[in-house]
Amino acid sequence: MNWRNVKLILAREVRDQLRDRRTLFMIAILPMVLYPLLGMSFFQVTQFLREHPVRILVVNPPPAGELPPLIDGDRFSGTLFSPGDNRSADLLRVTSQSAPQDASRGADAWARQQMLEGGYDVVVSFPPEFALRAKAAIEPLRQDSGRPEPELDVSVYPNLARDSSRTAYRRVSDVLLKWRDELGRQNLESRGLPITAAKPFKIATHDVAEKSQHRAAAWSKILPLVLLLWALTGAFYPAIDLCAGEKERGTLETLLSSPAERLEIVWGKLLTVMLFSIATAVLNLSSLALTGTLVLSQLPNLGPPPTLAFLWLLVALVPMSALFSALCLALAVLAKSTKEGQYYLMPLVLVTMPLVVLPMSPGVELNFGNSLIPVTGVVLLLRSLLEGEYLAVLPYVPLVIAVTVACALLAIRWATNQFNSESVLFRESERLDVSLWLRHLVRDRGPTPSFAEAMFCGFLILLVKFFMSFAMRAPQSFADFVSLVAITQLIVIALPALLMAVFFTSRPTETLLVKRAPFGMPMAAALLALAFHPTANMLQAVVQWVYPLDDQVAKTISQMVFQPDSIWMLLLVIAVLPAICEEFAFRGFVLSGLRHMGHKWTAILVSSLFFGATHALFQQSIVASLVGVILGYIAVQSGSIWPCILFHAIHNSLAVLVQRVIGDAGQRPEWLQWILRDAPTDGMLYHWPVVLASACVSTAILYWFHRQPYARTPEESLQEAIDHQSAHWMPG
Repeated sequence: MNWRNVKLILAREVRDQLRDRRTLFMIAILPMVLYPLLGMSFFQVTQFLREHPVRILVVNPPPAGELPPLIDGDRFSGTLFSPGDNRSADLLRVTSQSAPQDASRGADAWARQQMLEGGYDVVVSFPPEFALRAKAAIEPLRQDSGRPEPELDVSVYPNLARDSSRTAYRRVSDVLLKWRDELGRQNLESRGLPITAAKPFKIATHDVAEKSQHRAAAWSKILPLVLLLWALTGAFYPAIDLCAGEKERGTLETLLSSPAERLEIVWGKLLTVMLFSIATAVLNLSSLALTGTLVLSQLPNLGPPPTLAFLWLLVALVPMSALFSALCLALAVLAKSTKEGQYYLMPLVLVTMPLVVLPMSPGVELNFGNSLIPVTGVVLLLRSLLEGEYLAVLPYVPLVIAVTVACALLAIRWATNQFNSESVLFRESERLDVSLWLRHLVRDRGPTPSFAEAMFCGFLILLVKFFMSFAMRAPQSFADFVSLVAITQLIVIALPALLMAVFFTSRPTETLLVKRAPFGMPMAAALLALAFHPTANMLQAVVQWVYPLDDQVAKTISQMVFQPDSIWMLLLVIAVLPAICEEFAFRGFVLSGLRHMGHKWTAILVSSLFFGATHALFQQSIVASLVGVILGYIAVQSGSIWPCILFHAIHNSLAVLVQRVIGDAGQRPEWLQWILRDAPTDGMLYHWPVVLASACVSTAILYWFHRQPYARTPEESLQEAIDHQSAHWMPG
């Protein structure tokens, strides 16, 4: 690759972007104006956010002098508030009156009427003879009946559908609780009992956090969110202009006909988008920090963000900008026009927002499992760094960096592939005609499904499974479990794939790979399933260690799966039925259609993700996706579905048999103890030498599959020729 061409393309794209007034406005002018305006609006809005007085109606108030003071004129007694807190007392305006004479109507209806007619926010009603009954509450027994004195109820009637009434209810409740404590103290003193008899201790709270830690914690929830959102926004609009915009202006063909290679063009555009993404995020952060410092300095216990925070934000900004820039560039290439390109922003934001917002949820902290989640790990790491927890996050820094860099490289590879596809670069605008489209699907059927049909089938299975999970109740017995699995496998997974293979392809057997496997392939698949089981068992244990399974869920699974007496029915439901249905769907229809992309491994990975997503538990989905990669590779190399079904059935059967047969044995032979050991929780694990041997043998069998010739699709043959030509570039 000639980096001189990359520099020329970078200079060209930057120069064109700087001529665009919209880009300059979004990057330079908007951040400098937006946050000061928001700060000014904050001070303007605060006058509407001030607390206003609320009106309280007190019915049958206790008489003054007999009990601790509750009402003083049209206010609650000042003794019920903290010294100097006159503001809280002024916010409660009290009106007193006697009980209504006509008690035929219900108390709720009467209180509602008083609130409507008198404009009260809350009505407080004391029972008759409250003072006498409150003083008698200290006596252990009533003199006439020998029964304990019943509790007194002071009824409070709020309208919780109104914000002002909810606020008044909260304030009145605090006042009544303080008055109740004062009344209890008076009752105890009148009988010579110390207050500690009712309250033997008090809670003394001592916040060990320093003031700077509170400030850092507040900013740690704001700055990472702003950084990533503006890095994404700053990358998207330049990417649209550099791809879809050039298609509209007709300059893309000129660039593609230049001596620069496609890879050099991609890198030039990528660096341009990264530059504007970083500039947008930095300018917005600077403006936000300046405005926030001025605004928050007027508020107590807050101040400017820590100076070191900007260093961590800038370090994280570079890989995140590379990731977002590559994703935006790949999506922008798909667009025929800038208007169409803007439609692609919403799906990208919808995917990114949960990953950014999830770390802001209470209880979500940086750990080994969360550090492996793209974007989420970066946000959690930034939060911890901004809060000064350097030693605590140090073990997770390499994991977050590795995941982020890997995602960025994959996104760059995707963008490069988009630029190497002529059908993507020069795609014409399409108008949807449902009738013509349906006729085209049936009339112009190919021997195997198209890429779009394969993706549609995968998403259809997930969508139907999602709604089926609400329609069917959770299994309460093994019979319910059998019914649930059978319906899911036959109706949700297998039926859509089989129907689409019949109606949308001209050769369903070729689509579903229903043909004889080459000699030795089924036997090799069976041996691979046996050899791989200890490795899969260890992978399952590692996944459950990283993402622990809920105890109740694990107990329910154990009861449903490992308690039935019929081992054959269990194997049929867990091993045989899923092996047939899932393989025809994912290694048959879905994988056959995805291979039209031209990239064998991409098709295998995507079909594996669909396969993993159909499993109910997240922990199962991870392991199933990894196993799905092996199954997809067997399907591609063998060209037949039968080795995949055989591997799948043996793999699932071993998982059941090891736990049921070996795990339930009271006395295991000595030779078996050299192979298996008890898991820290439930179940069995293999010893490390067995796992290492399993990995080595599995690798050898997979290498044997790799040496076997396989039938390539036309798209794969064309892509291999393109990759072969691209492999001869020389740096300089």
